[in-house]
Amino acid sequence: MAVERLEITRRESYQNGKAFADGRTYERIEGIAHYAVDPDHAANRAITDLALAERSDGLVRFSGDVTVLVPSDGGNRAMLFEIPNRGNRVMTRMFNQALFDLMPTDEISPGDGFLMDRGWTLAWVGWQWDVPKPGPRMGLSAPFLPVGAAGGQMQLRVQPDNDQADISLTDHHVGSIGNHRLIPTSDVDDPAARLLVRDHIYGDAREFPRQQWRFARDENGAPVTDAEHIWLDGGFKAGQVYDVLYTPRDCPVTGAGLIAARDLASFLRRGGDSPLGQTIDHAVAEGISQCGRFLRTFLNLALNTDESGAAVFDGMLVHIAGGRRGEFNLRYGQPSVQPTPSAGHRFPFADEPQTDPRTGQTAGLLDRQKAAGNLPKIFYTDTAAEYWRGDASLSHLSVVDGSDVEPPDNARRYLFAGTQHGAGVLPLADISPFDSHGSNYFNLVDYRPLYRAAITNLLAWIAEDAEPPASVFPRKADCTATARETVASKLDAIPTLVTPDPAVLPSLYPLDLGPDADQGTVCLPATRTGRAYPCVVSAVDADGNETGGVRMPDVSVPVATHTGFNVRHPNSGGAGQILEYVGLTVPFATDADARQASGDPRPSIAERYPNREDYLQRIEAAAQALVETRLLLAEDVALCASLAADRYDAITDG
Repeated sequence: MAVERLEITRRESYQNGKAFADGRTYERIEGIAHYAVDPDHAANRAITDLALAERSDGLVRFSGDVTVLVPSDGGNRAMLFEIPNRGNRVMTRMFNQALFDLMPTDEISPGDGFLMDRGWTLAWVGWQWDVPKPGPRMGLSAPFLPVGAAGGQMQLRVQPDNDQADISLTDHHVGSIGNHRLIPTSDVDDPAARLLVRDHIYGDAREFPRQQWRFARDENGAPVTDAEHIWLDGGFKAGQVYDVLYTPRDCPVTGAGLIAARDLASFLRRGGDSPLGQTIDHAVAEGISQCGRFLRTFLNLALNTDESGAAVFDGMLVHIAGGRRGEFNLRYGQPSVQPTPSAGHRFPFADEPQTDPRTGQTAGLLDRQKAAGNLPKIFYTDTAAEYWRGDASLSHLSVVDGSDVEPPDNARRYLFAGTQHGAGVLPLADISPFDSHGSNYFNLVDYRPLYRAAITNLLAWIAEDAEPPASVFPRKADCTATARETVASKLDAIPTLVTPDPAVLPSLYPLDLGPDADQGTVCLPATRTGRAYPCVVSAVDADGNETGGVRMPDVSVPVATHTGFNVRHPNSGGAGQILEYVGLTVPFATDADARQASGDPRPSIAERYPNREDYLQRIEAAAQALVETRLLLAEDVALCASLAADRYDAITDG
């Protein structure tokens, strides 16, 4: 057991002793896990650069944050172990319908108490080395390599939404909310550093002469030398794609975060000093977006087997990861980066082995875990956004001919049709908290009720061997899968709906990352080779709503068209390109006169539904149909009706 000890730093009654179902209360425990791992142990050899880190008594030591919510009565004897998203504890936002607070906080909102009412033990692990500390987010004090032990460069890609004078050396996808630790250069005068620019992700690169840019920040229009920023003469332009390549000052062992997740989960479940005692029979890992990609990487490296040979997790809920992995076990890895392409966007994509005719490589995502044993039961859930960004369908397509590939027996796969990466929220808006600006309103569909059913079905599969609902995703065999261009051409008939330029839709290609990529060191920038991998999205109905997935009631009984893409607004640059991760909502006209005046081919709301009461009756019927297939919980019929009513009112100004 690689957790030497758990240092308890805080222990308190959760929510001042709030009682949930059956009078159950919770205790909140905060602590720091102290890890000590043998780099030469077979279970640890896959971790890049671990063997180069400094040792004490032959072991590499590091530490990370821990949070646990423990039910007073032992609960359901199952642990839900979340991989925090950029250090944030988010599971109650997803399962408990808690409000989305985008700013980092120490609070764990109970929301409507869904998880607590069911008696889950909840746990979170600090795994990410670049989370800013001190602060409320969970992080890892990772081991670092001795100065001079590492070689090579790292690549940072940024596509700004506004013109700016300088760029900080950190991931920019989530803007100021991310606020990750900056990654300074080792030498502000480094002649080998490079700055490239493209018009779109696969555009031809143009390199700026070294004298036109420098490691500096802008002060009143002038550069001031700064190892944590880059400055460009004339500034950085909105919509352009910039890559800076440089040698960082420090080199953390990024993959230590994978070990932390593995070993803390094993310790909490089985350790003699675990604060959970012997109350856990089943452990389920859950990861959202970045953290779903983390779990795909975890499985690919066979880390669901701990140092003792025991299974870590019985099940995994891998959400909105698509077909990607990430920079979680890479030299100079940046755990939060996700622009396309990067080192995490490469074959294998599907669980079962395939031979890629582009490279000759034969592999499946789960190959190593199968060989090691302890293969968990897996639910993969995605939204339409992961399909439109070009990678999600690769998890169930043949890379040879693009034909359908079914999940293995231990996995189920579900598309939440007509949704975007994050659950849709009111009010209607086209500028996000991250300052991205869409050409249409952002997607309003809140799919979280489907997520609650997923975790319930997954636990029943694990604990009771109850067969879960069949997979629901776009398939060519039943004509629910089609090309993005085909869907876009159908949507073009809808007034005001802006579709992407087919020439700049993101796709994945084989990447030449150099001969040592599988050992965690890559050559940059990666070279695109061969032809693109296949890509499909869900087909759509006459209203433009997706048919190839699980449809929330307000998608099957619509008042709008909902998609998984949204095109960048002209004032953001990047003409015709999509904003990855967000979708759009284009409301129907309110009545026939408005529809005819705009030339909208979609029947208006008044032509579909005589009144609000009729609309909500149809919503409840659609929800009941989902209950019958176990894709929705019976208790959430009312929740679906409430969500649909709010959106009906917002669109009709009710």
